[in-house]
Amino acid sequence: MNLPRGRDFLPPWPLRSGHLQTMLSSSGVRRWLLPRAAQTVRDGAEAMVVDGGDGVRLTGAYTAQRSRREGARGLAVLFHGWEGSLDSTYVLQTGSRLLAEGWDVFRLNFRDHGDSHALNEALFHSCRIDEVVHALGDIAQRWPARPLVVAGFSLGGNFALRAALRAQAVGIPLAYALAVCPIIDPGEGLFSLEENAPWFYQAYFMHKWRRSLQLKQAAFPHQQYFELAELKQSLRGLTEALVLRHTDFKSLQAYLDGYSVAGAALAAMSIPATILTARDDPVIPVNAFEQLQLPSCIELDIAEYGGHCGFIRGRDMTSFTDDYIAARFNALAEGSLQIG
Repeated sequence: MNLPRGRDFLPPWPLRSGHLQTMLSSSGVRRWLLPRAAQTVRDGAEAMVVDGGDGVRLTGAYTAQRSRREGARGLAVLFHGWEGSLDSTYVLQTGSRLLAEGWDVFRLNFRDHGDSHALNEALFHSCRIDEVVHALGDIAQRWPARPLVVAGFSLGGNFALRAALRAQAVGIPLAYALAVCPIIDPGEGLFSLEENAPWFYQAYFMHKWRRSLQLKQAAFPHQQYFELAELKQSLRGLTEALVLRHTDFKSLQAYLDGYSVAGAALAAMSIPATILTARDDPVIPVNAFEQLQLPSCIELDIAEYGGHCGFIRGRDMTSFTDDYIAARFNALAEGSLQIG
């Protein structure tokens, strides 16, 4: 089977801008223009609460496939990006494609994402990998379709890689992980977003993050999650304030290192995985990917175009990543996926 590769993505000229790809990826315009088929994963979806361990509860949505009489190809779990949700456009589009291909689909919300701010009192932060791994184990037990695969986008891609790194040690039968534009070195990514990316990226993320924090405060009014002056700080300043206030990390750098997958961090991975990114991604610098020290079971695929989690093909706003993910998941289910 000839699997699609990043080099196969060649959008028309207006869409060869990494900034345009990135801005369109989560825009309301894209959701409006997408064909109806890109949202069918919501049809018949069951809202779920899964166990994150130690009393943590995470929300999700499970949709059983209806296209294959012989049963599902397997179970695909999807992770959204920072301040996204299980209803983010790219999650719905990928989930709908996998559903049509015969996969059962579970879309997971991280803590404090979607409408889950009132479920857990402590704040979300990116080092909360244990609860995501525990939730993945709960999902694997409750919905036994196999193989079990996971795909994540941006921060969700980072979580997918870290979950794959831990899965076997805790008995989760994860067969494959795919990460689209994952955060590799959070320190470098944070600096890049502040210093090198156009101002509107930071403004966009900060607007969504401040709103999320305000929803959290409203859900637990007896807590003091932040001071009003802190909300006016930069991305770096607010991150540092919340890290020092709400985590055991002694510095911002220690926290960023805590969820880094840079350098040789993935060298011990034994589960097959694919990392897809774009050279023109304005959010995650490509040199972080080029410096990875990866084992033979991890495929690194760097496309020339695509922006940050965009890979939008044309006017219909559909994404190349749908073909890419579906082809690899299907190859795995058929026993023909070869990496390395």
